[in-house]
Amino acid sequence: MFDKILIANRGEIALRVVRGAREMGIATVAVHSTADSDAMHVRMADESICIGPPAAAQSYLSIPAIISACEITGAQAIHPGYGFLSENASFVQIVEDHGLTFIGPTAEHIRTMGDKITAKDTMKKLGVPCVPGSDGGVPDLETAQKLGAEMGYPVIIKATAGGGGKGMKVAQTAADMQSAFHTARAEGKANFGNDEVYIEKYLTTPRHIEIQVFGDGKGNAVHLGERDCSLQRRHQKVFEEAPGPCISPEERWAIGKVCADAVARINYIGAGTIEFLYEKGEFFFIEMNTRLQVEHPVTEAIFGVDLVREQIRVAAGLDMSFGQDDLTINGHAIEVRINAERLPDFSPCPGRITQYHAPGGLGVRMDSALYDGYSIPPYYDSLIGKLIVHGRDRPEALARLDRALAELIVDGVDTTIPLFPALLAEPDIQGGTYNIHWLERWLESNLAE
Repeated sequence: MFDKILIANRGEIALRVVRGAREMGIATVAVHSTADSDAMHVRMADESICIGPPAAAQSYLSIPAIISACEITGAQAIHPGYGFLSENASFVQIVEDHGLTFIGPTAEHIRTMGDKITAKDTMKKLGVPCVPGSDGGVPDLETAQKLGAEMGYPVIIKATAGGGGKGMKVAQTAADMQSAFHTARAEGKANFGNDEVYIEKYLTTPRHIEIQVFGDGKGNAVHLGERDCSLQRRHQKVFEEAPGPCISPEERWAIGKVCADAVARINYIGAGTIEFLYEKGEFFFIEMNTRLQVEHPVTEAIFGVDLVREQIRVAAGLDMSFGQDDLTINGHAIEVRINAERLPDFSPCPGRITQYHAPGGLGVRMDSALYDGYSIPPYYDSLIGKLIVHGRDRPEALARLDRALAELIVDGVDTTIPLFPALLAEPDIQGGTYNIHWLERWLESNLAE
């Protein structure tokens, strides 16, 4: 087992890893930019080291600075958290070349799943159901128009290197194809340096269902059920729950087995999430995230496992501490993402926290790096916390979330906290009858931008 690990991240996820490592008796090193010198993860880690100025490109994305920090502190392994370098295959290779351990999948698996065309082809070969679409990249508008006519509209054009909703455009009709095709290519080029796109059939009322998988890199893997992440704004998840309110036990274990078998066959190591669109009883693969997800706490809550601890264990060469037969669902969990953003336009709202009080009580978890007097820097993502609740069933979890939101105090900046009590009052949320388009339409009607 490692004596010391470095956490190549910031904010709540860095603090989450510090906690997991400390329970295992492992020392931690926090890296930080000059803007984060007073951040909570820096205070809580055993050691800290400044790796650059505020700009992420010169600090949290600086591979030389992170490797140097390991050499200076004697850290043996690096946990990437999510975002930043967590899915950068070149970084993983450099880590290994320096005799360090990357706490996550191999560079090969990250590279394979990072390109959406390659990922889709790989999953098809592994028996995972996929959305009907183009076989590989679409070279020009004429080919795109031909495919659109063959598949039938609507279709969605996606950048092969895309993510976070960038490089994705829907063509509702043939008349929309030219604009959607060129816009998706331009966004792919601008955001990812790659203008290649592919086309898929656009499902009209799907839900976003993701399966948590975990492998030991030795041909063994399990699934930990699904999460429903359908409540999204501009392809960014807002509200996640597990298990999914629309998934039957039979569907859950059937698709879970398909996913676990697939990652076992490629000797996948660590945590991964296979994401699907689900419509009318069918699952369609869209992508695999080769890292810990923002919403991993809801899975931890219903299965009673620590995914960070498990990541560290298998990275150190140990076996998983549980098998598929050990995993049973207990109750229901919901997570809402708290952002420092001003409603109704969701514009970033950095600033100084004048008062912070986290909710508590049975079944309530608050993952946040906030504290009284902390100044949220303007250089990074606006996520400032995740409120997670767990109940014996979904109605109890919803009631607990409503109560916890009433206790949560974040003063000094605008946040998205007021959004959630309003959502909880909606019959579709209470009944779990929403899809990936529901929140956008609700916002248009209730929060005029």
